[in-house]
Amino acid sequence: MIKILVVEDDIAVANLIKLNLNTANYESSIVFNGEEALSVIESDRFDLILLDVMLPKVDGFTLFEKIKPLGIPVIFLTAKSSVADKVYGLKAGVDDYITKPFEGIELLARIENVLRHYNKKSNIINFKDTEVYLQEMKVKKNGEMIELTLKEFELLVFLVQNKNIVLTREKIIEKIWGYDYSGETRTIDNHIQKLRKKLGWKDEIKTVFKLGYRLEE
Repeated sequence: MIKILVVEDDIAVANLIKLNLNTANYESSIVFNGEEALSVIESDRFDLILLDVMLPKVDGFTLFEKIKPLGIPVIFLTAKSSVADKVYGLKAGVDDYITKPFEGIELLARIENVLRHYNKKSNIINFKDTEVYLQEMKVKKNGEMIELTLKEFELLVFLVQNKNIVLTREKIIEKIWGYDYSGETRTIDNHIQKLRKKLGWKDEIKTVFKLGYRLEE
């Protein structure tokens, strides 16, 4: 899973960004100042950094110069809208620059674009002996094609992208069938049973009593 570090001193903004990232199935961490950011970057691996410019202790521009040699993609987040700040950031080598306030959909689109540029967005996700081709919407198990319906495929992707995490029936409905779905939760159970049978994942897809399901490695 793609791992993103959010460096933002405004707690409300940081939490909103994290919510958007979680919805898009990114793993994310939040730090609130430049010194803390340096510490976690030295001790952990990140695929992209969302970096606020106006930070306490170490500002975003200074922090960027320190982490630039690591080659981690960076998108600046700032309330500053002056052309001079944007030019400074882009000349320094930042990958993108977005001015607050911004819509979550715009931020996700910019993240997608930067990750694609760095070839970090893979078209294929793997789980054990199974390959899931996201763009082609195909699934292979031990090299053999597995025929799935659209909803089965979407459910499979959701499970694999959140392996070892309990997914409630409500969360699955919201993600796969949408907020306005008014059918029975039994539909989810039927789709899970079909996935177990088609993929031979009787032991991999665990039922979590009264909650939902978890895909285990």
